[in-house]
Amino acid sequence: MKRRSYMGAALAVMLLASASGVAAADDPLAATGRWSAYSRVAAQTPPMGWNSWNAFTSDLDEDKVMGSAQALVDTGLAAKGYRYVNLDDGWWLKRRESDGRMIARAARFPSAATPDGATSFRPLTDRLHGMGLKAGIYSDIGRNSCGQVFTSTFPNQPEGNVAEREVGLHGHVDQDIALYFAEWGFDLIKVDGCGVRGLPPSDKRVQAGQYRAFEPIIDIDSLGRTDIVKVRELYEEVGRALDKHNPDGDFVFSLCIWGSADVRSWGKDVGAMSRTSEDISPTWGRMLHNLDTVSRRALYAHPGSWNDPDMLFVGKGDFDLSHPEAARSHFALWAMVNAPLLIGYDLRQTTPALLEILGAKDVIALNQDPAGNQAVLAYDSDDVSIFVKSLASGDKAAAIFNRTSAPLEVVLTAEQLKFLAKADIDLTNLWTGEQVRFQGERKFKLEPRQTLLFRAKGTRRLADGVFLSEQPGAVNPAVDGVVTPIADPMIHRAPLPWHGTRGFGERPRYGGWGGAQADRTPFDQELAIAGRTFDTGVGVLANSRLEVRNTGFRRFTASVGVDDSAVDKARPVTFQVYGDGKLLARSKPAKWGQAPQDLDVDVSGVRLIELVARTSGQGNADPVTWGDAALRR
Repeated sequence: MKRRSYMGAALAVMLLASASGVAAADDPLAATGRWSAYSRVAAQTPPMGWNSWNAFTSDLDEDKVMGSAQALVDTGLAAKGYRYVNLDDGWWLKRRESDGRMIARAARFPSAATPDGATSFRPLTDRLHGMGLKAGIYSDIGRNSCGQVFTSTFPNQPEGNVAEREVGLHGHVDQDIALYFAEWGFDLIKVDGCGVRGLPPSDKRVQAGQYRAFEPIIDIDSLGRTDIVKVRELYEEVGRALDKHNPDGDFVFSLCIWGSADVRSWGKDVGAMSRTSEDISPTWGRMLHNLDTVSRRALYAHPGSWNDPDMLFVGKGDFDLSHPEAARSHFALWAMVNAPLLIGYDLRQTTPALLEILGAKDVIALNQDPAGNQAVLAYDSDDVSIFVKSLASGDKAAAIFNRTSAPLEVVLTAEQLKFLAKADIDLTNLWTGEQVRFQGERKFKLEPRQTLLFRAKGTRRLADGVFLSEQPGAVNPAVDGVVTPIADPMIHRAPLPWHGTRGFGERPRYGGWGGAQADRTPFDQELAIAGRTFDTGVGVLANSRLEVRNTGFRRFTASVGVDDSAVDKARPVTFQVYGDGKLLARSKPAKWGQAPQDLDVDVSGVRLIELVARTSGQGNADPVTWGDAALRR
């Protein structure tokens, strides 16, 4: 990479600190006593609403926006939580050269016209607010938009000379954010990254004088050719402007760089929602692809900051009403992984059958559950995935997902739900209302592409507390030990519609392999220490620090050690437990092959627990395991 990641730089400082006595404040593993993940008030549950792109691309106008907004209200979807009405690409006309002010396309949005030609979206946002809705707008982190860079044949491209067509935020962050939020009254901004990706000096359009060059700092196919530090800095600049012009925090900042630039590791600290993949398409393979980019990232989503596998395509293509099982699967899975539920359909054409899916209140309730726990993979294969989510009520939700186009028989077990096998387990099918009772395990037959979705009640395996992997929304990998990001090989590869089968094929591309995981190692192996396996716990690389919110529990317990999957095996690891910034417990140095050490720590009255695994050396360290990690009463 052109620059090291923040993690790499921070780890280098830490290693120097150990030799030169630099203050602990310069040590990224030093306890802070502070929750560091993004937590503005507007997105304590995943945002819900409608976005114009999947329905209209950039062929956008006021009638389409307001017609969709009215449909949200008239169909009852708004009352069920769908509040955001988001303008995507296509709303802008140009940037006024005299003062840099952005000018809306008043010919398409008549209410934005003003006598002086400055235009204002305040009448539109006022109308939306008057309907009980929220308003979202779109921009780009570069000088130019995604439409200009990649879909220039689509309608409503910015007009004017080179400077007037530079409608992105770059060089105008404070000015544009003040305009969009303080003056125009928007509540959400989606910030794309095409302007820092697709306009190198060699581009023919740059050479023809159509655009100014912007040396790419993102390469979607290569972490090595991406300037991770610079990309993060640009998005942090937008975040500071949003805080400045919205001091109450009542706004949503949506990062859209498609899983590139190792955004997995830092997006949760910068914005309220962070795209994890390239654009979704209305095809089964691309839905699998986008789902897989979030399915192993449960620890990287929390109330206030969510993984975003892109907008819903329910109602189109493989998810239209001639494919009801696929449509329900798409919606159920997005609900389980706490994806923002943003409808991408022309709601003016909606039908009762479509509303039955998008408005399924029990499914929406899983997505909007206040505990904010993204579902964890309890079983995974190329054919079947089982997701389990812990709810605020103490119940569980389970999704049994047939990824294939053939019928399958699947077994759900009490162990996967972390319930006692010899006690009754009651399942309620959230689509049909059917109830099932079993002990131990239950076999189900799944139709092609079907997802069985249940609410589950049972006797918890841990009677006096909760396993950390049951509450990923309360666990933040503030430092996950990843110094050199590695592309994730576990994501379903499906052809991109705009590439087809040209070139070499789809390769692993998104940084994330080696990140912290619930109930498995960072590299998707079984948690194990010296031959002792754990079906629950947190797997993470050494040189890591996990922040854990504590809501009245009195003890923290875990069995810790270097995981059997370690490759280096030479570096001893010390495990430390902090409470509100104070050291509470420390293990003996642990080496590979040594039996796990049991920790039982008094955390009474502690609000934030920090779990630190320290080792020496540089680069990515070996995996370590916090086996059976739990908070107990």
